Amino acid sequence: MGTTLSYWEKASFFTFDIGIIGSGIVGLTAAITLKQQHKNLSVAIFERGFLPSGASTKNAGFACFGSISELIEQEKSIGSNGLHLLIEKRWKGLLKLRKLISDHHLSYKNYGGFELFKPTEQELATSCVAKIDHFNQLIKDIIPGGESFSLAKAKVNTFGFKGIETLIENQFEGQIDTGKMMKHLLQLASSLGIVLYTNCPVEKISEEEKYSILSTPHGPFKCTSVLLANNAFINELLPEVDVVPGRGQVLITKSIKNLKIKGTFHYDKGYYYFRNIDDRILLGGGRNLAFKEEQTTVFGTNPVIRKALEQLLKETILPDIPFEIETSWSGIMAFGKQIDPIIRQIKPGIFCAVRCNGMGIAMGSQTGQDAAELILKSL
Repeated sequence: MGTTLSYWEKASFFTFDIGIIGSGIVGLTAAITLKQQHKNLSVAIFERGFLPSGASTKNAGFACFGSISELIEQEKSIGSNGLHLLIEKRWKGLLKLRKLISDHHLSYKNYGGFELFKPTEQELATSCVAKIDHFNQLIKDIIPGGESFSLAKAKVNTFGFKGIETLIENQFEGQIDTGKMMKHLLQLASSLGIVLYTNCPVEKISEEEKYSILSTPHGPFKCTSVLLANNAFINELLPEVDVVPGRGQVLITKSIKNLKIKGTFHYDKGYYYFRNIDDRILLGGGRNLAFKEEQTTVFGTNPVIRKALEQLLKETILPDIPFEIETSWSGIMAFGKQIDPIIRQIKPGIFCAVRCNGMGIAMGSQTGQDAAELILKSL
């Protein structure tokens, strides 16, 4: 570090009760919960980037709890009771996020969600249609207001898709503005007196008597308790945690006149997803085309996936409609062998809350709150 810190700087800016690594949904919600429940705690968040890194500001903004094809796979893994509990967590997590920020500040829109199937995927489509009643029954005590899933074949023409044979609708799926969500979370954190250090990556955690020392390029920070909420990047500090990074590719078109498409859409077991936003189409996914290559914490474009995304746009989503790609980006998610997030105490004073398995919007706020409550119990 080029400049020696003053006595005042060391005394006022480098010691905290709680240090949180990562300023995504989980980290911010944990910090907010801590301050709301114990206003005298000093809380600092350490963010590696200028803006929140990872996926919180880079995702597609789906307020969803799973398409039928995804739920079928998850039920095979954790059983009906396990899936019921998982969907309940996702739904309550979405409600918690909406209550914390408000639908207005989220720009929440309940346009419904849709899963698409091409004629070549008839077997998958048939198995998903056959499960509509099953999943409606499974979650009827979680989500009031009627059946979630239904066939919506007539809407294929409404949206203008080409080569889509089957369409399943989820009337309770919505969309949010990810940027506005994070902006409001940051504003709320600031209003509570939470300190945010950006461009401040934590390079090492060491223990010293009753404190943990967070080594950064700007100097060491002393914290009584530390929460790692850096999701896919946690293995840089704790290699033993079961987390595998998954990079997601996203692109967005320029404005399209008279765009018919409105809603959130899933294709190919959820590996592709798209939505409307500001008269544009935002499209992401394709990770299944290059699983190994996309298991990385390095941001960047995969040309094979980019080509597949553009092809899906041209041939299926916007057939015969001229469009231009305005920009593209990538986000880094975290996955693992288990579907549930990891929320636990690693050792005295050190905790982690990571791995939302691509469902950060649904699971992030509850995960952050659970982590905060775990920390409070230890104090």
